[in-house]
Amino acid sequence: MPKIVLGVDPGSRLLGYACIEKNGNQFRVVTHGTIQLFHKEYKNIPVDETTPSRLKEIHEKLSEVIHKYKPQAMAVEKVFFAKNAVSALKLGQARGVVLLTGALHDLEIYEYSATEVKGMVTGYGRSDKVQVAKTLQLILGQQEFDTLDSSDALAIALAHCLSNRTGAQKVPGKKTRSLKSLAESLKR
Repeated sequence: MPKIVLGVDPGSRLLGYACIEKNGNQFRVVTHGTIQLFHKEYKNIPVDETTPSRLKEIHEKLSEVIHKYKPQAMAVEKVFFAKNAVSALKLGQARGVVLLTGALHDLEIYEYSATEVKGMVTGYGRSDKVQVAKTLQLILGQQEFDTLDSSDALAIALAHCLSNRTGAQKVPGKKTRSLKSLAESLKR
């Protein structure tokens, strides 16, 4: 039975998403795109004051993608160490909303580091974003990416499909259960 995997590249300004349908050893790109979280109404407002609106928008727009394409699993890029603490905090908040949104929609949630994804997709864990996008075009056919965040999300979804195919599945374990518990308490 075909399974749809949603890949998400979290961000507080640009959030990439992509869906791949996996049917046995075959993969089909369902969609990919970018949720842009900066708008003209935010222009003269300090970024810290727009954070709640952006987080709400992540939840709403990602929920729309989930309702439209009906994935069964979500693969998300793990947190990496950033030089700027404020940027790392904002990314962490965006990731938290992404994970919670997946849990609210009862998706299986998996996490992969950027080097794991790049290694599975390009064969080299330190590939740059352009190399990843070009490799995806070779593997999945010509794609027009609106941003590199969109191609990163597609790489994350493909990496999850490839990890399942080789038996190296990431098991969410207690994290997903605790997120589902949190999600269930928020539904009340």
